[in-house]
Amino acid sequence: MSISPIQTKYRSYMAKPGLVAQNWYHVDASGKVVGRLAAAIAKVLMGKHRPEYTPHLDTGEFVIVTNCRGLVVTGKKFTDKAYQYYSGYPSGLREVSFRDLLQKNPTEVLRRAVKRMLPRNRLGAKMLTKLKLFGDDKHPHEAQQPKPFTFAI
Repeated sequence: MSISPIQTKYRSYMAKPGLVAQNWYHVDASGKVVGRLAAAIAKVLMGKHRPEYTPHLDTGEFVIVTNCRGLVVTGKKFTDKAYQYYSGYPSGLREVSFRDLLQKNPTEVLRRAVKRMLPRNRLGAKMLTKLKLFGDDKHPHEAQQPKPFTFAI
């Protein structure tokens, strides 16, 4: 059975596993709004910024984020926002404020924001491992020669 020229004109490209090159990007998070930065990072981790994006494959790229201590939020979120988690014990609901979490572990704020924007499956967990977060401006990934993050934030 042969395919007519009309059918070949409209065929879609599907990326193959292992054939998509993965670049490294570097982001300076100082002065950036948490949600907007997380949305841009999640888009790159999933690979949605590339023309060969394929939903069922990991076509995303690595992202290095430095200066997580300098993240900002809009409105009254700095004082009012709280993260909740459950310890697993009876009456085990715990709550930590945004301010306390940013002081104690500044990378966790951005990691949680990006994680909630990725797919909730094994592929999303694999994508999250390509996110490298650092509180200050030093990182051990200079050998990968990361490109500056030039996407709209």
